[in-house]
Amino acid sequence: MSESKSKRRGVNRREFVMGGTAAAVALYGTPWPALAQGVPLEYDGSKFQLAAPEPNPKSGGVLKYGITMRPPHFDFHQSGTINSLGSQGCMFDNLVRRDPRDSGKTIIPDLAHSWEISKDGKTYTFHLRKGVQFHDGAELTSEDVKATFDRIAKPPQGISIPRSTLFAAVEEITAPDKNVVVFKLSAPRPPDFIMGAIASGWNGIVRKKTLEDNQYNLRRVVDIPGTGPFKSKRRVENEVWVMEKNPNYWNKGLPYLDGIEFYHALPFSPELGSAILSGRVDYARILDPVTARKAQATQGMTSLNFYQSVIQATWMNNKKKPMDDPRVRRAFHLALDKPVLVDVVKDIAPMMVGGFIYPFSSVATPIAELNKRLGYQADQSASVKEAQALMKAAGYEKGIQGLDFLVREVASFKVWAQAIQAMLQQNLNVQSNIRTAVESVWFDDVNTGKFDLAIGAIVSTLLDPSDYFNAWYKKGGPQNYSQWDNPKFAALLPQIDTEVDPKKRLEYIRQAEMIMEEDPPLLPVSWEKINDAWFNYVKGHNPKEYFGIYDVVRFDTFWLDK
Repeated sequence: MSESKSKRRGVNRREFVMGGTAAAVALYGTPWPALAQGVPLEYDGSKFQLAAPEPNPKSGGVLKYGITMRPPHFDFHQSGTINSLGSQGCMFDNLVRRDPRDSGKTIIPDLAHSWEISKDGKTYTFHLRKGVQFHDGAELTSEDVKATFDRIAKPPQGISIPRSTLFAAVEEITAPDKNVVVFKLSAPRPPDFIMGAIASGWNGIVRKKTLEDNQYNLRRVVDIPGTGPFKSKRRVENEVWVMEKNPNYWNKGLPYLDGIEFYHALPFSPELGSAILSGRVDYARILDPVTARKAQATQGMTSLNFYQSVIQATWMNNKKKPMDDPRVRRAFHLALDKPVLVDVVKDIAPMMVGGFIYPFSSVATPIAELNKRLGYQADQSASVKEAQALMKAAGYEKGIQGLDFLVREVASFKVWAQAIQAMLQQNLNVQSNIRTAVESVWFDDVNTGKFDLAIGAIVSTLLDPSDYFNAWYKKGGPQNYSQWDNPKFAALLPQIDTEVDPKKRLEYIRQAEMIMEEDPPLLPVSWEKINDAWFNYVKGHNPKEYFGIYDVVRFDTFWLDK
């Protein structure tokens, strides 16, 4: 279908790009639809041009942006934290992207101006824009796209990329022409899932030569050449990262800003709060609720909070005793008073109680029903009694001593760690020693198993369980820090991934959920909401319905009305 035909028929742009309303909505919580009777999906966006959502945007000015801590390293593909992509994302473009003007709901053209999906759903062909340049002057070709996604889909030895599980069905990526790249799947997958995976903000395109020159590991490469609207100008460790406008950006008219200054501070911290309230920055991300309320009450400012693609959790090292016993893992799960854990950080971060599935998604067990389940009840006595019985059955009736409790250097995690330490001690006589580590050390230690318990946060790319079930809970999953392996769960995953009947798929998801309740892969602490605040002269953004701030970090449509 051509763009002009779609306009004549009055097709909604979101329906058109995603191939139907059901397909577009599915990515955000409803079960997958079938590929519409085998009809191939095509999109010609060669005339599509992104611009700010407001009329008459102004060019010029430098946005001062308050963001969380400095990146733990610079290889954003290997990262799982906004501390990397939050400041680096503006340097890169995607093959296709999410539209920042509708909070990222729609998939729109980017480096690929058009694409086709074959009738059998196994071949995705993308046509690249011509004349796009990297910041170092090199021309973008399909070989760069292929090299980028080859590394993401099948990481080389020693490289760990959290999004690799999204591309498990990708059998081969080819570059038959300088401006054409083709993804071939081993079996058809719903197109909204594959397109959503490709459009993730994490999957920015880097040069093939950059990868080759650095043995495919970019952790120590501060200035990675991208094709994005901004390029690195100056960086001061732990203080500021200054970006300047890319004068050769392919999307003419963008960006509007002359530059961005990213100021780093701890998330939810008074330092970040004072920066926005005093006007030292124009926009602040991941604020504490107290600051957010003050900003909302200040004339000329706006603040809001929104759900985020993050679970806060404690991992249990299944390779060490006593966490190798599922009875102990379930006992720990039941011993934590989750409503209290949400309450103790209410002035640091807005959180919500949930289990192993995004609690605000359509496939989640309703909160009212979840609250009746052991481990989530307001009255914890029955949960603790069952936990103590499990510990006795596992041979730990007298408790456990000396667990190494690794805590990520964030205010909320430090508060939670003390509360969890006390709950385990009081309810199960489990004693742990808290060890706080900066982000880079925390991720290194959890990846190499140097912990007994570890509290932190991980993210998913999509709201669909087929993303995070594979990344967080599957054996060998890139964010399965507990090294959890349950054969019954593993047998269900292919059915969840491929079932197109909504009712059947939901049944499989419920079965998987109950397996995790009995044999927890991690201890769910809470699910995240975050606060943003900004001065009203900051235009060109629409965060009110964000799910996944990682998908809208380009800043190309931002402009300053002052």
